[in-house]
Amino acid sequence: MKLLDNIRDIDINQWNCLIKTTNNSSFFQTKACYDFYKSLSFFESFIFAVSEKDVLKGVIIGYIQKENNKIKHFFTRRAIIPGGVLLAEDISEQALRNLLVYCKNELSKKAIYIECRNYTDYSKYINVFKNSGYQYSQHLNFHVDCKDEKEMHKRISASKLRQIKKSLKSGAEIIIADSEKQVEEFYAILKDLYDKKVKTPLSPKTYFIEFFKQKIGIYLLVTYKEDIIGGIMCPILEGKVIYEMFVAGKDGQYKDIYPSILATYAAMKYANEHSIKRFDFMGAGKPDEAYGVREFKEKFGGELVEHGRFLCVLHPLLYKIGKLGVYVLKKL
Repeated sequence: MKLLDNIRDIDINQWNCLIKTTNNSSFFQTKACYDFYKSLSFFESFIFAVSEKDVLKGVIIGYIQKENNKIKHFFTRRAIIPGGVLLAEDISEQALRNLLVYCKNELSKKAIYIECRNYTDYSKYINVFKNSGYQYSQHLNFHVDCKDEKEMHKRISASKLRQIKKSLKSGAEIIIADSEKQVEEFYAILKDLYDKKVKTPLSPKTYFIEFFKQKIGIYLLVTYKEDIIGGIMCPILEGKVIYEMFVAGKDGQYKDIYPSILATYAAMKYANEHSIKRFDFMGAGKPDEAYGVREFKEKFGGELVEHGRFLCVLHPLLYKIGKLGVYVLKKL
């Protein structure tokens, strides 16, 4: 068994094979995603892997976001592992435990906590995670089956279908972004949403431009009279999943046009037309907490799933202080 922490030591062919063959793969576990994180100056990317008998069995990739404010950075250092841990179906419990503990030890000087955001089912691994210091918490999501267009439409609520049809009839159009300028216009809409409603930090514009330049997904934009009025940013795992990473629109500003709804539908339609099996909403909140966005997402006919998250708190006191700070900022 070998533990690795340098991409140069990882067999890329084995990595790609693992992505194709395992049930829990996601875009966020690919080399393309790692390269994306690595290209961003405000991310400190990391990678850990384990092999058994020289065969790759597990990969962890993620990032620690750097803040310009040193004090803020000190209290909010978090290691995020989007998509969870990439695991071979036959990985041994010992190999997984060693990988998780190694990750925890290596990140302990850099982050306050580690969070694995699962987009597939990790239920059979929960005990190994717990025994390695990672606690499980419930978190909901919606997966939309996009293989059959007619069935996909049947599952969408009547009200959402009406809004989609009204939007198109009123002159709204869906395009694929083909310039950085279009991405910047979408970012401006998204930034306004985060500043006024979401009240959590949004990655710098560079993040969105690099995503476009590296061609690791698409921007589907909603236009009206040649103006961009909404859109959705979608990473793609070819043939498997398209993700709703960010969506925003100038909702309520145009008669009979619903940009956010049309953008969401656009991703589902794109999946169906390009042989992508599933549309992933990337989260629908905690089961025991009210979450208005969950009601919005539910209307698109997806299956409600609970794949949860794993949290490893490396520095408990700093974690409590950081959580309090985020809560205060949201209330301001």
